[in-house]
Amino acid sequence: MPHSATPTLVQHYLTAKDSGGQHLAVQPNLAMDRSKPAPLDLPHVLVNPDRKFQGLLGFGAAFTEAAATVWKALPQEKAEQVLRDYFHPIQGHGYSLCRVHMNSCDFALGNYAHADMPGDVDLKHFTIDRDREALLPFIKAAQKVSARPLQLLVSPWSPPAWMKSNGTMNNGGKLLPEYAAAWAQCFVRFIRAYEAEGVPVWGVSVQNEPMATQRWDSCIYTAEEERDFVRDHLGPALQNAGLGHINIVIWDHNRDLMVERVSVVYSDPQAAQYVWGCGFHWYGEDHFDHVQLVHDAWPDKALLFTEGCQEGGPHHGSWALGERYGRSMINDLNRWTTGWIDWNLLLNETGGPNHVGNLCSAPILADGATGNLLHQNSFAYIGHFSRFIQPGARRVLCAASIHDLETTAFVNPDGSAAVVVMNRTEKTLTFTLRLKDSHCATELPARAIATYVLAGCAAP
Repeated sequence: MPHSATPTLVQHYLTAKDSGGQHLAVQPNLAMDRSKPAPLDLPHVLVNPDRKFQGLLGFGAAFTEAAATVWKALPQEKAEQVLRDYFHPIQGHGYSLCRVHMNSCDFALGNYAHADMPGDVDLKHFTIDRDREALLPFIKAAQKVSARPLQLLVSPWSPPAWMKSNGTMNNGGKLLPEYAAAWAQCFVRFIRAYEAEGVPVWGVSVQNEPMATQRWDSCIYTAEEERDFVRDHLGPALQNAGLGHINIVIWDHNRDLMVERVSVVYSDPQAAQYVWGCGFHWYGEDHFDHVQLVHDAWPDKALLFTEGCQEGGPHHGSWALGERYGRSMINDLNRWTTGWIDWNLLLNETGGPNHVGNLCSAPILADGATGNLLHQNSFAYIGHFSRFIQPGARRVLCAASIHDLETTAFVNPDGSAAVVVMNRTEKTLTFTLRLKDSHCATELPARAIATYVLAGCAAP
């Protein structure tokens, strides 16, 4: 790369625990120096934009009935702020990849199914009227604020109770074989119904957390059962309906068993032909190595983080909350993950509503009494990625010389590079940011995350 293309100024944004509450704060520009070699006595973060890896679909979160009802109850000014903070491409996070539940989930106001008439295998009574009350208005409002098309992943937590072995949407159970074809058609009908509302669907996952028997909406699939449902029912149903462009995501559960799951599904060519990739969550042990293993074994299949949140209540004021997001996002992206979807966009001050009391945190919480919004530090940590790494960006080679600096880097379609660096230690870390023959010294406070934006460092 010629010297004239080397950036001379670096935009710098910071979120730090001991910064007086400043999040995503603009810092003075840094000047890149290429007049002399980089100092050898400082740790460094090296970025090589010539070595590119996976492309990025985008970042986002889930539209749930809980989030939608909390949003709908907000004063107009606050409701508009939520949309702007999340979806505006300049003033907000620029979310473009989101998730929605088909039928109810724990973050619905109760159990419901779009095909709730027992025995209605022809789906004559299928309806999304429930979604028109809050979910669809929330999604459509977000569409208006976003300058980017929203790519929507649809995930079921449970088939209708009458299609299941235990006769209820909660407490696990299995899809009865005699209703597999009808259940596959529910996906088709849901996609068509959303399309008719002006809300296109990007993809579907087969089942949320298919190995978890929960006291809320849940359904169990073994790896073989998921393989067979995709191969014999869901894949053909979408193809025959002219929906072959809809991406099918398998697993949609934790990293711990993702290797075993994809090994079964991907080893069947007839099933694998329908599958776009593997979705995964972060609950339980980290197992970032499993994300890499899946890519290494099946590099033609994609990886997508489909859900993560801090469980067990709202966690007001927890700094570790944001750091959990930062650590996961860096490690997942560095292992070929193509998109990262948070769980609820918005919850109330208790971490709900949730129809079984499974309260959790969200990056924005709303006080039900006052309508005031509380932006948790997780909101800022996510923003250090989503505000600066654009859909269509490519991950590039990036490495830190010390373990305490955690980092990833992407080159955007406009040629700019965004380098995210996180410090989870209790001390300030001084280091050199290096890009080929240019470098600058900077420091990252204790318990902090920063994004460095370098213009014109690579061709689109």
